[in-house]
Amino acid sequence: MIPSIDRYILRLVIVPMLGVFALAASLLTLDKMLRLFDFVAVEGGPVGVVFKMLGALIPEYASLAIPLGLLLGVLLAFRKLATSSELDTMRAVGLSYNRLLRMPYLITLVMVALNIALVFYIQPISRYYYEQMEYELRSGALGASIKVGEFTTIADRMALRIEESEDDGRRLIGIFARVANAKGQVLSISAREGAFLSTRDNPDTIILRLTEGTIIQDTGMQGQTPRVLSFSRHDLPIDLPAIEKFRARGDATREYILPELLKMGWSRDSAPDQRDASVASFNFRLVEIVMMFLMPLLAVALAIPPKRSTSALGVFVSIVMVVAYHKINQYGEDVASLGRLDPILAFWVPFVLFAGLIIWMYYRVAYVPGGQAIGALEMAFAKLSKRVRKLFSRRRPRAAGPAPQPAPAE
Repeated sequence: MIPSIDRYILRLVIVPMLGVFALAASLLTLDKMLRLFDFVAVEGGPVGVVFKMLGALIPEYASLAIPLGLLLGVLLAFRKLATSSELDTMRAVGLSYNRLLRMPYLITLVMVALNIALVFYIQPISRYYYEQMEYELRSGALGASIKVGEFTTIADRMALRIEESEDDGRRLIGIFARVANAKGQVLSISAREGAFLSTRDNPDTIILRLTEGTIIQDTGMQGQTPRVLSFSRHDLPIDLPAIEKFRARGDATREYILPELLKMGWSRDSAPDQRDASVASFNFRLVEIVMMFLMPLLAVALAIPPKRSTSALGVFVSIVMVVAYHKINQYGEDVASLGRLDPILAFWVPFVLFAGLIIWMYYRVAYVPGGQAIGALEMAFAKLSKRVRKLFSRRRPRAAGPAPQPAPAE
């Protein structure tokens, strides 16, 4: 059912597109992973929560990687056709650029549908889930660890220090604890070993079972000698701090799904600041999705290098253009959410200018004989490359010829 030329272009597009998508998502994830490991280590939480938080950020990173993967996938496919002269053959048999873009635009429709689901539904929920895990990690709801060799404050009135930890924390060696109460009484406890035990009756209290130690009780009264007690086993109850529930979803506009954005942005009952923020968020997401329909045109315009050239300048220019446009939209969202600029001016004026530039570049390549979208940049880049090669090239020494012979005397 699919013509062979479309199947061939599909193979050329899909492989680099998936590769770029995986590479971009991996780089973004690895950068965030290092920060999350530091954050979890400082908060004393379990390592497994790092991967849960990364999983919650995947939809956000995917919404950024999908347009970039689509652009570079189409660009690298048509660049391969151009550098191997296959594109000239296709053009010679009457295939126009519009015909060759049939399969890339079918791929674009699938990617747009996927990005709509991510941006308007999945990403807001996953972002709220990420914020919830971060809050629970800070509050200790996900669990915390006692750092070996450091004092740890528990419930504001207890300080605990452990010299060594064995068997994944089940056996604690060299324990010192200092417990104070509201009456000014202080207990200083040292023990050779210990272990934490949970209670079924009260989940907000844990038991620190100590073995072979000493308790020094200071009543806080002047002139009274502290009492010293030795024990073979002693259970020390520890009251855990109460954990507040996390806020409801919707503290930030990026946590609203599409129906909630529309309801808040066009409702007269909403506060002006909430209305401006929701309208700005809706237009930001929408303009990022609409721009994906122009990615194949931009890719073709920048994929074809000049004749007898294999320059990859178009790949670099495409990435710069897409990233710069994304940053402009982010700035527009910040300004429009504050009510300082109308969303039409903040988002759709840059979109019209950027779309006009892309259409002009595509027209130069598709309808002007020998036309180049970035011909001036290609010439400047070629001249610069020649000068750099001359600067770093070594001059070859001239071969030494035979020494001149004296003329014979007459």
